[in-house]
Amino acid sequence: MALALALVAASLFAPQARADDQAMLESVRQFLEDQASSLGDEIEVTLHPPAAKFPACPSPRPFLPNDSQPLIGRVSVGVQCGEQGRRTRFLQAEVSVIGAYLETARDVAAGETITRDHLVIRHGNLARLPRQTLREAGQAIGRVAMRPLSEGQVLRGYQLRKPRLVQRGEAVTLEARGSGFRVTRPAEALAPGGRGDRIRVRLDNREILHARVVGERRLVVDN
Repeated sequence: MALALALVAASLFAPQARADDQAMLESVRQFLEDQASSLGDEIEVTLHPPAAKFPACPSPRPFLPNDSQPLIGRVSVGVQCGEQGRRTRFLQAEVSVIGAYLETARDVAAGETITRDHLVIRHGNLARLPRQTLREAGQAIGRVAMRPLSEGQVLRGYQLRKPRLVQRGEAVTLEARGSGFRVTRPAEALAPGGRGDRIRVRLDNREILHARVVGERRLVVDN
């Protein structure tokens, strides 16, 4: 009799547990698809539920335990269960994103400035690309190749640098701005820099300041 009751109980509760698990997994899938929607044109999420059997997870609320992790490839996801979120589960997922990225359209010499003619846009699984892969032409155009690049090479951020507007040891104009005034002084650059870079400069009295590059041999001291 006890065995019969156990079998009946199992038949009643097992489908509900499976439905709860399915609802949790679907909420995680939707969460990851929403989070990755801005990364590419097509998003595919493969979930890896934990092998151990856990109690049901009502009102699942997925979250990313590590906000800094890239949302491509293997991803860890947390799920808070219940209205108070007192119980948390963790599972793994694979996120595949099909999107655009940049390749070189021809060979590029070291020191050459990148133009649109140097670039070709490809589409593929971003999870399979190297880190720092550039995805938009604006990230590359106007920058300078730090090393020779071959035709058909995936373009990455560290391969390019901003064009130098200031060279080390060069005489520069240093500008200080404030409410209703603008003062300029000559200075010497102690490091090279491109637009927006902060570098050290030395004044005539040997005082050393940090200033931001705003143009060719022109820097501004930020207040």
